[in-house]
Amino acid sequence: MISYIKGTLTGFGEGCILVETGGIGYRIFVSSATLAQMPETGNDVKIHIHMSVKEDGIYLYGFSSVDEQELFHRLLSVSGVGPKGALGFLAQLRPHEIIMAILSGDVQTLCKAPGIGKKTAQRVILELKDKFQTADAVAEEMDLAECGTALDAKAEAIEALTSLGYSRSEAATAVNQTAKGNMTVEEILKVALRKF
Repeated sequence: MISYIKGTLTGFGEGCILVETGGIGYRIFVSSATLAQMPETGNDVKIHIHMSVKEDGIYLYGFSSVDEQELFHRLLSVSGVGPKGALGFLAQLRPHEIIMAILSGDVQTLCKAPGIGKKTAQRVILELKDKFQTADAVAEEMDLAECGTALDAKAEAIEALTSLGYSRSEAATAVNQTAKGNMTVEEILKVALRKF
């Protein structure tokens, strides 16, 4: 199994990049977010890889970060979601948007991904909603170095609401809709509880 490929970026294709290493050129399918982070051709790159072996060939899917790769693997674990479908989610939505949609049960947002219908989106929510932590919902969205306090307040507010009996997805939705700037936990809870 290939974990990552480090080599020279030699070209771009439709939804893919070409990376040469050890005299071999690899065609790697990537999301539009990963594609946007690629340097100019001729530069060295390191791409995290998922290798899919099928009857008609071996396909490589690449990611700019381990977090994006892990999210891809979680999406793949859902029955009915293959590599192209999982990559479709990452092409259309940023990782934090996918996680928030799953935690809040937002079928409509997940349906923005190409080839994903309502039933598949509902299955993704059902099978993955308990596999993400509260911090996952907000950490992707913020620069932790600069926004640690705001992240802590959001996470604490979500935990407080779940301890009051609300589901994690209800709590995450309410907090993310109400938390603004540097609100305290108490301020977030006051506004969020009004929503319920």
